[in-house]
Amino acid sequence: MGQSQVSAKPRKGFKEFIRKFLVSIKRQPQNIAMFILLVGFVFFSLNLTSISDTTALINTANMGQCEFCIMLFSILAFVVFLRSFPKRQKVKVPMLALTFLFLGIIIFMDIVYLSRINEALTREENRIIINYEAGTNLFIANAWSTLIVYLIFVGIVVFLLATLPVYSKLLKKINTSIDVEGNMNMTAVDISGEE
Repeated sequence: MGQSQVSAKPRKGFKEFIRKFLVSIKRQPQNIAMFILLVGFVFFSLNLTSISDTTALINTANMGQCEFCIMLFSILAFVVFLRSFPKRQKVKVPMLALTFLFLGIIIFMDIVYLSRINEALTREENRIIINYEAGTNLFIANAWSTLIVYLIFVGIVVFLLATLPVYSKLLKKINTSIDVEGNMNMTAVDISGEE
């Protein structure tokens, strides 16, 4: 009996954690998109050295500007995102529109940068070669994969924001109420005889 009581407590605690998590998601479903945007931005920031090295080596038109714009608008998109959903207030449509605009700029700059890498790797003259065996120019491959992953993250955020009204209604249907023991046995109180 002692062992079953000990194992039951963590289970109840975990269930309560999940319930509280679902309640917070139901109240603020936009936090899903915000979390994905944050994870994507942290991933991009951690690999910024590879992107900077790639810019320095290839050094074709607009690569530096693209790198700068991706970083700048990532920060701005996050700030404007937070301003779009104030607590206990309606969504601020102009701020949400700015969020979409900044995310669109990030996607555009990301694609331009990827095209510059592709041009450098496929051009006939002065082609840049990534040698995996010798370990030369591996940062270009890392920059490429970083930008692809970040592009996917931003695309997911755009999708989640666009479909927010749909899945927020679905989330509200999840039952997060607590069943208190004895609730089912309660009887109606008769107050008709009171004066």
